[in-house]
Amino acid sequence: MSATQPVLEARGLVKRFGQVAALDGADLVLHAGEILAVIGDNGAGKSTLIRCLSGATQPDAGQIDVDGRPIRFDSPRDARAAGIECCYQDLALSPALNVAENFFLGRELRRGGVAGALLRRLDQPLMVERAAANLTALQVSLPSLAVRVEALSGGQRQCVAVARAAAFARHVVILDEPTAALGVRESGMVLDLVRRIRDRGLGVILISHNMPQVFALADRVHVARLGRRIALLDPRECSMSDAVAMMTGATAA
Repeated sequence: MSATQPVLEARGLVKRFGQVAALDGADLVLHAGEILAVIGDNGAGKSTLIRCLSGATQPDAGQIDVDGRPIRFDSPRDARAAGIECCYQDLALSPALNVAENFFLGRELRRGGVAGALLRRLDQPLMVERAAANLTALQVSLPSLAVRVEALSGGQRQCVAVARAAAFARHVVILDEPTAALGVRESGMVLDLVRRIRDRGLGVILISHNMPQVFALADRVHVARLGRRIALLDPRECSMSDAVAMMTGATAA
């Protein structure tokens, strides 16, 4: 884990929905090459915090810095332009498209010349080549890039979505419950992939309710409660029961 300038930092984020304060001065610090797990009970503000960091929601107050520079995200496109990619629980995959097509979904590569400019034809061979290179680099094994995503297992689909986020991220990958509804073996595939993403030097924010996975994977644990960070833990120096007690308010942070 890097001790240098954070790659992503949020300070004092506030977000209200009517009379409800989803975020009430929330902070977050992420360094390159680390996995930061964000845990919290329902209503702790985790989802709103992540939506602010990924550009899906705009905070009412506070500041977000990327590489030490203040930045405003008016949309997810702004966050992606800043090098932040998010993989939500729904994966944003199209079951009827193949792996390579899903890898470049929304970023399709077009042929050169008239075929691409006027006829808007896709460069399928180039998309397959680049998707294969990225999946190979992350050690993701699939039967074929030509297979439709609907034919893949749940773990394979998750790996495609996570690898896609890592391929296009320059700074940060945000993962929202990446092993939800997966079995033990498939969860292991995804967790190994997350470690490889961290080892490539990207910062990873992991939102998860699975405490054994959090403590097995995270370099640090961000504990959220009532719209703010109440503790930042080293999983090597505290227990899961301690973290849960802080998260639920049973003990003070």
